[in-house]
Amino acid sequence: MPDRELFVATSTSHATENYYATLLHELTHWSGHASRLKRDLINRFGDDAYAMEELVAELGAAFLCADLCITNTPRLDHAAYVSSWLKVLRDDTRAIFTAAAKASAAVDYLTGLHIHARPVGQVAAQ
Repeated sequence: MPDRELFVATSTSHATENYYATLLHELTHWSGHASRLKRDLINRFGDDAYAMEELVAELGAAFLCADLCITNTPRLDHAAYVSSWLKVLRDDTRAIFTAAAKASAAVDYLTGLHIHARPVGQVAAQ
């Protein structure tokens, strides 16, 4: 993640909201690792698998932002992904449902992490 100070406010979001929306997007990607939810993360920019993973991450971030009451309005950098998302959505009429299901699983995984977390300084039971 870039330093928090590098994020700027827009006409629709504070800099802090933009930072956290991006962080939640990246955490959704993180959840897909083989040791976590095992999504296909071995892809290249511009291919359908990459576009699908970006759609999953963006939906996951939107779901998490909604849960946390963080404004998550579309940004200019989203435009770079829109055409690849549209191609995937046109080629597979169920793609949005698949992406939403994977995003929902990522949200469940990420929100479930706090249940297992211990307060700082607390020692695990032996």
